[in-house]
Amino acid sequence: MKYILDLLNKIKWDKREKPEDYTMGYEDRVSGQVIEIKFADIKRIEGNFIIIEKDLEEVSIPLHRIRVVKKNDSVVWERPKARAAP
Repeated sequence: MKYILDLLNKIKWDKREKPEDYTMGYEDRVSGQVIEIKFADIKRIEGNFIIIEKDLEEVSIPLHRIRVVKKNDSVVWERPKARAAP
């Protein structure tokens, strides 16, 4: 399993990758829905957060809330589902 931060850095820095081909879905903590954004919408990566601009404000999204990364609509990374408690 590839770590999400490693994948984000690969998309950003690897010259063989095209960031415009990627989208990601993160879980909105208020609605619980998965919100899809373009990789290009990420302003920067700081520690364990991605920073995006939403409604003219910077929003920090923890990496643990990223649920899926897609390249041209094909899933290339997905967070494993949490196991149910016994």
